[in-house]
Amino acid sequence: MTQPTTAQIRRVAVSGMLGTAMEYYDFLLFGTLAALVFNKLFFPSLAPLVGTIAAFGSFTAGYLARPIGGLIIGHFGDRIGRKSMLLLTMTTMGVSSFLIGVLPTHATIGIWAPVLLVVLRCVQGLALGGEWGGAVLMTSEHAGNRRRGFWASFTVMGAPLGSLLSTVAVLAVSWLPSAQFLAWGWRIPFLFSIVLLAVGLFVRVRVSESPVFANRRQARTPARLPLVDVLRHPRNLILTTGLGLGPLVIQALWSTFVITYAVHNGHSKSSVLLALAIGSAISMPVLPAVAMLADRFGRRPVMLTGAVGTVVLAYPLFWMLGSGSTIGMIAALLLGRCVLQPIMYAPWPAVTAESFRTESRYTGASLGYQLASLLGGGFSPLIATSLLALGHGQTHYVALFIAACALLTVLSIWRIAETRDADLDEPATPRLKEPGDLVG
Repeated sequence: MTQPTTAQIRRVAVSGMLGTAMEYYDFLLFGTLAALVFNKLFFPSLAPLVGTIAAFGSFTAGYLARPIGGLIIGHFGDRIGRKSMLLLTMTTMGVSSFLIGVLPTHATIGIWAPVLLVVLRCVQGLALGGEWGGAVLMTSEHAGNRRRGFWASFTVMGAPLGSLLSTVAVLAVSWLPSAQFLAWGWRIPFLFSIVLLAVGLFVRVRVSESPVFANRRQARTPARLPLVDVLRHPRNLILTTGLGLGPLVIQALWSTFVITYAVHNGHSKSSVLLALAIGSAISMPVLPAVAMLADRFGRRPVMLTGAVGTVVLAYPLFWMLGSGSTIGMIAALLLGRCVLQPIMYAPWPAVTAESFRTESRYTGASLGYQLASLLGGGFSPLIATSLLALGHGQTHYVALFIAACALLTVLSIWRIAETRDADLDEPATPRLKEPGDLVG
């Protein structure tokens, strides 16, 4: 197999970052506005806290659809190709987000408003279900072995870039008077999705198919049922899912629940959104820097540092958020977004790609990521809001929930094998951690 040049790898990495950024812009935009206005626009007959829970429920619906999207799109990605499925996911996400921007509210069409909102949210989830795995594989399978973690991290840089774009978009319209923001201002960020779709398709259509996939397809017939191949060795799937619980809990809560909680504790909506935007911007260069360390020292010790740090700092983070101090609020947002989450998150895509065979890698990577997203991200805003109510406004239970998810990530890191030197063109087989494996 001819090794792609650095220029080709760079082009694929940038296209993966931009494509994933567009997908996450649309997906996280929904969560931000669910935290700010959806309870008033689509669930107005409910009490404020119950309306917020209902709005986060619509947010969760997208996460429920993501594993299904991962299975369907991953299946055809393993049989037909990575590139065609990535074009499909991007188009589906962009169109569904644009339609949310023109969706009538409860005041206009009654119960059909929240119903259609949930339907479009599920379509978003189906699209994102196949996006992350495909984008990670396109980069990883182009990159070779030596700097695979670094190049794969460009894809996950799309998450904070998308978060940054969505936060800036909401921040820009949040300066409108409240009546105008509720009437039409919230729609503008969704309508802007169509512009991002055009840019993303232009970049993605110019990228070549994965050389590892093309080489394997020439050598043998694609697996008839890639899911069966994945489930034949379920340990890899279980452990790669566990790796994602810690980072995705922070990603989900810092994009939704924390906004509501900080505003409720006296911080202005604009200051919270600005702090989150700054955090997303800072985390972008942090991700490839951490991935370079994972290429040098191994995936497991780097991820373990972030996971243990999250367990230790879960309670102090919420103490800072609830202290009423602007500096404390900013420090908590930045520490979670720019330090703890990237340290766990940056090596994860490479580990996921390195844990499955080429014939079923799209299915395995997508399913592992989406199960982690569902368990660690999809239910987190609902759980956190309910735990906040259970604690009568205190965040002790919320901090305990985050620490528990990070502890599951610690256990998964401890049990999974180091994959830094894996050859993606060879079959991946599960093996137990061996003595000394923690340092690669």
